[in-house]
Amino acid sequence: MKRFLRPLVVTAVSAVIGLAGSASALAADWKPKKPVEFIIMAGTGGGADQIARLLQGLIEQKNLSPRPFIPINKPGGSGGEALRYLQDKEGDDHTLLVTLNSFYTTPIIQEDLGVDVSGFTPIGRMALDTFLLWVNNDKSDITDLDSYVAAVKSAGKSWKVGGTGSGQEDSILTAMMEAAFDYEVTYIPFPGGGTVAKNLVGNHIDSTVNNPAEQNEFYRAGNTKPLVQFTGERMAAYPDVPTAKELGIDIEYYMQRSINGPPGMSDDAKAFYIDLFSQLYQSEEWQTFCVEDGLDCTEWVAGDDLAAFHGEQIVRHKELIEQVGAEAITGE
Repeated sequence: MKRFLRPLVVTAVSAVIGLAGSASALAADWKPKKPVEFIIMAGTGGGADQIARLLQGLIEQKNLSPRPFIPINKPGGSGGEALRYLQDKEGDDHTLLVTLNSFYTTPIIQEDLGVDVSGFTPIGRMALDTFLLWVNNDKSDITDLDSYVAAVKSAGKSWKVGGTGSGQEDSILTAMMEAAFDYEVTYIPFPGGGTVAKNLVGNHIDSTVNNPAEQNEFYRAGNTKPLVQFTGERMAAYPDVPTAKELGIDIEYYMQRSINGPPGMSDDAKAFYIDLFSQLYQSEEWQTFCVEDGLDCTEWVAGDDLAAFHGEQIVRHKELIEQVGAEAITGE
């Protein structure tokens, strides 16, 4: 299994202050004149939704915008609804999108969607989110990856894995695991990671690869447990949970959390938003959230650098979809 490696990024955290300063100068004469639509390409309660609402609250708390940011969930069609909405907002300076990796996969799989994300306006990447394998704590016989794989092979297709959407990051990672461990499961798509987490707690599904933010509430309450993390190194939030790499499994996968505008956004508006989100990125509140919720927030990427990152990820996800098969991640 080819490892999905985190790409090298040309802009380091040390460059944030200089970038923010130049963006501030460019954006000095432009500010939102009406509420900003903060589109979330997933349902309520999931990682993208939590992040968007945290950022919205910080924007208001720090008085960074004269007009409010209004979170709007558009989870339909594995994020296709949100992508099409942004595409149709060409030239609009008051609409932003909070993304997942379906930003890449949905247009690749849904060719008739008519969306080209390379034409969107790149603002800033707030984090690389991470994935862990979770089961309900009731499954006392499953204590590690080996016992998990044995249980799944024994159950066969009756083993239900829940995830956000079809053809999105959760289903891709599930397909990668099927290929790596030579088993088959039944993948059940939900509109958001929060719903997935609740279904795991309720034992309506058997496992999930939820992001940390989606499971932490239940994990801390003792309802669920992580078995492995799909990161290069152990995260500070999960020091006792091994990585797949440590266990000899060649799977490493991340999800970008970035802010993007529609095609044709004005340069002044783009500069204003880059400055705003760079301030949020540097804030103590955001950096604390990243550590506690297992996000990688060590590199700020914005503007043209984010566009280059998106270009790399589009290529990588095309290769990954070809590798595991579109049918494997869509269930078709």
